[in-house]
Amino acid sequence: MPRQIPYIIANEGCERFSFYGMRNILTPFLISTLLLFVAQDQRASEAKHVFHTFMMGVYFFPLLGGYLADRYFGKYNTIFWFSLIYCAGHACLAIFEDSVNGFYFGLFLIAFGSGGIKPLVASFVGDQFDKTNKDKAKVVFDAFYWIINFGSFFASLLMPIFLRDYGPAVAFGIPGILMFVATMVLWSGKKKYVHVPPAAVADPHSFARVVRTALLTQRPGAGRPGLVVAGFGALAAIVSLAMTPSWGFVIAACTALVLLLACVGIGASMQLDRARGVHPDIAVDGVRAVLRILIVFGLVTPFWSLFDQKASTWIVQANAMSTEVSLLGWTFNVIPAQMQALNPLLVMLLIPFNNLVLFPLLNKIGLVPTALRRMTAGIAFSALAWIVVGNLQVQLDAGDAVSIAWQILPYALLTLGEVLVSATGLEFAYSQAPASMKGVIMALWYLAVTVGNLWVLIVNSGVKNEAVIAHIENSGMGVIAFQMYFFAGFALLAALAFGLYAKRYKMVDHYRA
Repeated sequence: MPRQIPYIIANEGCERFSFYGMRNILTPFLISTLLLFVAQDQRASEAKHVFHTFMMGVYFFPLLGGYLADRYFGKYNTIFWFSLIYCAGHACLAIFEDSVNGFYFGLFLIAFGSGGIKPLVASFVGDQFDKTNKDKAKVVFDAFYWIINFGSFFASLLMPIFLRDYGPAVAFGIPGILMFVATMVLWSGKKKYVHVPPAAVADPHSFARVVRTALLTQRPGAGRPGLVVAGFGALAAIVSLAMTPSWGFVIAACTALVLLLACVGIGASMQLDRARGVHPDIAVDGVRAVLRILIVFGLVTPFWSLFDQKASTWIVQANAMSTEVSLLGWTFNVIPAQMQALNPLLVMLLIPFNNLVLFPLLNKIGLVPTALRRMTAGIAFSALAWIVVGNLQVQLDAGDAVSIAWQILPYALLTLGEVLVSATGLEFAYSQAPASMKGVIMALWYLAVTVGNLWVLIVNSGVKNEAVIAHIENSGMGVIAFQMYFFAGFALLAALAFGLYAKRYKMVDHYRA
């Protein structure tokens, strides 16, 4: 096991405490303090909009961080400098607790800083391994994910208490201190890391150049259908941007990006063989591998639309529940935001259980839990979680008293889905990415989370339409319950499509020689 791994793991534990510490109290803080100028019946919806817009930024900026690391500064330098921006964002949250503009600027800095390092820490872990010890990498990726949830558990448990008892300045200040500690831990191991240098010069056979050649090259007697598809995507992106006044900039811009990436990728795959001869086969095959990976990432996006709402929609639901819980003769009150501590606690239990018990058992009976099979099951489990939480919402809408303890079941199902999708996806993304594209591929993995949050904003905007609301009310179901069942169905369809595609996907090995 590489001796420098503990520095990276400790850095990640502190950083995740800082991130989840502020994230898990963001929605209740917005509802109870910052958005008091918004009408009460619209406050929860506006808080969800702010939360998911922030999360979209967190998972969009990895594109920038991945590019800068791969092309200019390398992973370590990019992580370190973006971490300092991250610290400044935390400081803004603590200082500007009463200023909407100042607080939102702090959220922007955190999204920028966190997003900049997000695709790099996991791939930086992978860089510490080569083909001689890659069997240890899965253990470390699991440990990496375990420490994330170790930090998240204590942050989720403690920060709601600090927010309630000591106010937002302290509750947002403590995560800032932990982020500074994370940065110093990373810096202290600087001389021990394996530093994979960025590309010294522009690669004439880069992903973008191969795609450009494939789209523009003409063949005698043949058209360019791929270029037509890419052009349609560019036109659709322009139309999406033109909808900014009615959709809002975030939804319009992210939709435009998704349309452009999807259509350019489809168009390039249709004509990719035209790049052979101009570019070496290894470069063309690398682009084909990336395009295949992007299909996997696209099919995972519905999972993220369900997963990230546990910190928004599920907290709003918990606010309407009975918070008094009795356990073994001991009665206590639970702060709704504290329910999120269940997620990291269950992750820390499920990762060793899966590796030591479940996966070996499945192997013995012939059901090999490959990466793509685990991810398919994970998406399906997330759908089941939302069916359960939808049933709880129906009871609340009927006026029944529902204990907050009933949320334990959907949290357990969603967490099982997370372990199968997210922890697996980190290793999958690294192992399938060509060496020159690891930072960018990890960034695109996180972009899938942005798209997942985009679905949430689109659905939330859709249910504000009077015609849609009338249709939902005619069904006899509440709007929130309808949304919950909608997302469950969305994820089930995604799991089916993912499973079908997984049967055709051929795994490759791109660990360092």
